[in-house]
Amino acid sequence: MISAGLTTMSSCDYDLKNAILGKKKMNVLCIGHGGGSIPLFLASKIRGAVVDIVEIDPVVISASVKAMGFPSFSIMTPSGKRASPKPSLTDEILWKGIHERLLLYESDAEKFILESTNQYDIVFIDAYDGDDIFPQKLWDPHSPFIKALGSRLHPDHGTVVVNLHSDVDLNIDAFNSFDLHVLPKGKYVSRVCRAYKDALLENRNSYNGFAYTISVPWVCNTSLVVCRGLSKSDGMADWYTVFNALMSDSFEAEKLVDLPFSCLQYIKRGFTPVD
Repeated sequence: MISAGLTTMSSCDYDLKNAILGKKKMNVLCIGHGGGSIPLFLASKIRGAVVDIVEIDPVVISASVKAMGFPSFSIMTPSGKRASPKPSLTDEILWKGIHERLLLYESDAEKFILESTNQYDIVFIDAYDGDDIFPQKLWDPHSPFIKALGSRLHPDHGTVVVNLHSDVDLNIDAFNSFDLHVLPKGKYVSRVCRAYKDALLENRNSYNGFAYTISVPWVCNTSLVVCRGLSKSDGMADWYTVFNALMSDSFEAEKLVDLPFSCLQYIKRGFTPVD
């Protein structure tokens, strides 16, 4: 998710370098917290990143802080203030200021986005419930959430990255094959991809861009990327142009962020435009 998101931002002329250096603010929203690895990684690598995190389950939040070391100073109250008036000594020693750019809210994602006034440069969504279901209200094209998300996304380069679990049973032999680069999409994943593309790119004439997916076959996941900045001067972009731009900019993103993994190998795996 991170590779796809940051490479895409770099390809749409967003000033990623100055955000990394802390000279430019990057507003990030993470929907779904887990152990907090994505927000921690972003805040540690990008000094200009201010990361809002939304998690509906208080048990997940508690476990991430108490068992996984996520900074407790990041926890926010319903009124939008810090739950702790000052960072703990542990947070100060471990995180060296990173915790001051993390804001963790216990909230329903739809409620949060409807009440938010922030404009986000990039949004990461990885929100599955206990039954491994991506809530319908987070992708239904008629839901208040997806409509509000469009209004909170930057009009020129706003990017959304969604983690989607495979909805197709894979043959074990095929899964172990090196030839498996594109995970097949069932009706559910295809509908989610189309809903995000329509809501974020096509329902407003002023927004143009591109939507694509890449496969993560070893965990049976697909990353959906929707970006408002991946377009040419006429507002349109063909898949070949976008693919070449991503391939070219993946090296720059990898170097700038000092990623411990290859963006190129991740991006080129199963690149598929969303129809």
